[in-house]
Amino acid sequence: MRLAHPPLPSLRPTHRRPLSGSAWVGWGLTVAALGAALTGCAGLPEQVDRPVSTALADPSPTPLAQWAQTQRSADKARHPSGFVLLSGPQAAYGSRLALVDAAQQTLDLQYYAIHADASTERLMLAVVAAAQRGVRVRVLLDDFHSTGRDAQVMRLAFVPNIEMRMFNPLTGARNSQLGRMFSLLGDFSRVQQRMHNKLFIADNAMGIAGGRNLGNAYFGNDESGNFVDLDVLATGPVVQALSRSFDAYWNNPRSYPVQSLISRPELLRMRESLNMPSRPATPNGPRPQPLGEPGSGNPTTAATADGQQPASAQRTRIWNQQPLDLRQMRWTWAPAAVLVDQPTKIPADSTEPSPPAAPQTAMPSPTPSTGATPATATASKAATPPADTVVDGLLQLMGQATQELLIVSPYFVPGADMKQAFASAIARGVRVRVLTNSLASNDAPLAHAGYARHRTDLLQAGVQLYEMRSELSGLRSMFLGTGSSGAAGGNSGSAGVGNSRAMLHSKLLVLDGRLLAVGSMNLDLRSQLQNTEIALLIQSRTLAAQATRQIEAALSDAAWRVELDAQGQLAWRAPAHSGLQDTTTEPDASAPLRWLLHLIGPLAPDHLL
Repeated sequence: MRLAHPPLPSLRPTHRRPLSGSAWVGWGLTVAALGAALTGCAGLPEQVDRPVSTALADPSPTPLAQWAQTQRSADKARHPSGFVLLSGPQAAYGSRLALVDAAQQTLDLQYYAIHADASTERLMLAVVAAAQRGVRVRVLLDDFHSTGRDAQVMRLAFVPNIEMRMFNPLTGARNSQLGRMFSLLGDFSRVQQRMHNKLFIADNAMGIAGGRNLGNAYFGNDESGNFVDLDVLATGPVVQALSRSFDAYWNNPRSYPVQSLISRPELLRMRESLNMPSRPATPNGPRPQPLGEPGSGNPTTAATADGQQPASAQRTRIWNQQPLDLRQMRWTWAPAAVLVDQPTKIPADSTEPSPPAAPQTAMPSPTPSTGATPATATASKAATPPADTVVDGLLQLMGQATQELLIVSPYFVPGADMKQAFASAIARGVRVRVLTNSLASNDAPLAHAGYARHRTDLLQAGVQLYEMRSELSGLRSMFLGTGSSGAAGGNSGSAGVGNSRAMLHSKLLVLDGRLLAVGSMNLDLRSQLQNTEIALLIQSRTLAAQATRQIEAALSDAAWRVELDAQGQLAWRAPAHSGLQDTTTEPDASAPLRWLLHLIGPLAPDHLL
């Protein structure tokens, strides 16, 4: 297995992934015997009942689908699928609230992480209310983060009309990350492989895809650090393609109903042991009782990491946000396809990794096919040939670039084929620009160590590298306001909390100003070889231009330009008008952190970062 790191000095614990165990194997083996004594050995349950279910077969009668069709007719659109870039936390959160409120038949949620905090609490209360009015809810969650207070999210499984399954579940204690880590020492390979997909779909008629998980830090509501991210709201046949990918994971043998893994009394005892309040009041008065049973508590709580109530100002911020008015959204209608890894990319019953399974290209048509193919005839130039993984498909797309590749990848650890794709593009005269995290803004600093070892090679090949600053106040334009969402009442000031640290989390690619790829994938070996991913490919110069404007504003105002000086040494050029000085060391990072990463980084292989 891979060990989950304790946080490094002055850094938040990671929200994103299990981190490399190589640097900690010696320590882990030392405590393995103690871990076995503390947690015992337990395997996954056998003979699990997994009733098969699928997305709503015909969404056309639902209000969401009817409204979308009316809007398409009003726009005189040629293409059946429409899109909106959700370029800030307010738009991202409000759109999800709007989909929950509008859902009449089904809600399908698929996530890598759902954190039990104030933002999730309010959203899940709305989901519970939807279930109470008869909406069928399915929640599919990767199991890596479901420990401690975050395990309380699993109480959703015990709400009538809500089903919840855990993908590739882990064994061992859930009451602490440390206890679970001890119990996983014998299952290192399987633990590395996670379901990283993110979807939020209402009535199989509208859905949200992108990089965000669910939690305070993804919606600008965390006191210490917030993720800068991007989502796409979609409607039309492409949503049915997203739903087919959800169904493939939901009905896979790697998906375990929560009830087969833990009981509701066990979760309640965990909550009591963590001193998590069951019924905190909302800032505007007592909160509803969504579970419909006296004294049952709520599916999530607003407790902070230390079990205390969050600041009233934090709760007020999230409870004061309202659902977006979908009628005010400005839609772009365009051909598109969904590129998604097959769930069999993660082996079911083996501790050894299997060869990657070819991704499905979920087509906006009645029958999906395997391999990456164009969504419509008009999208043929955006077609990708069959590939092994979503990331492979994107690398092959890069081979079609003739002018420019603009890439945003928060965790950027290129393998040999990625570097070759960049070199080939540059040889054809393509301008390649990459925005990634700086060491200071990276919530997974060992991933930065993997990137840093390739930095000089990339620069020598002609790749233009930019690293995002960690000060949120310096991000004037990139995905902070409502941007192209067209939502009324946008307030970019709500994007961050005070002077909290900014951490890049957006994952997108713009090819030649005509194709936009947005999804859950990073350009790293973890996304390519181990995690499952999903990407929405949209052929639209309008959306590509919107994303490009936001990215270029960030490159100019909020990112360090990394170059090689006359002596061939790394140099960081300060953003324009920032008042900062150029530097020859990792900017904004403390000396102890730079030293620690220099010491530990070489011990962690790229594919585990």
